[in-house]
Amino acid sequence: MSTKTYMPKPADLDKRWYVVDAGGKVLGRLATVVADTLRGKRKPTYAPHVDTGDFVIVVNAEKIHVTGRKAEQKEYDTYSGYPSGRKVRSYKDVLKKHPERIIEHAVRGMLPRNRLRRAIFRKLKVYAGPDHPHAAQKPEPLEV
Repeated sequence: MSTKTYMPKPADLDKRWYVVDAGGKVLGRLATVVADTLRGKRKPTYAPHVDTGDFVIVVNAEKIHVTGRKAEQKEYDTYSGYPSGRKVRSYKDVLKKHPERIIEHAVRGMLPRNRLRRAIFRKLKVYAGPDHPHAAQKPEPLEV
């Protein structure tokens, strides 16, 4: 008796669009749900070597919350590669200027460090306010 292992093919995949309201949500808990949906781990057709995930739109990124003292202590580092090219920004500064980068940074850290990471990350769309330009895709709400 030989049973074949199911291997998802790009033609078999059904890419859906989901929208998540980040208002009042905790950053880490939201990021795990978004990362799992982007990878496709919530689907029965999941395979770690194939991009089986869905598109995710996150709105109201400016209303995200963190627990504990992270609002005062959390920092974001960037490094240009040049001497003295390191910049450190606090959570509050990033939240004021670019709130979408906070969610993008958290989700990117939860994705695998391999060749699929960039393709998976491209399916994440984050917006600071309540509006998004993806109404034509008819996104469904995603519960967090």
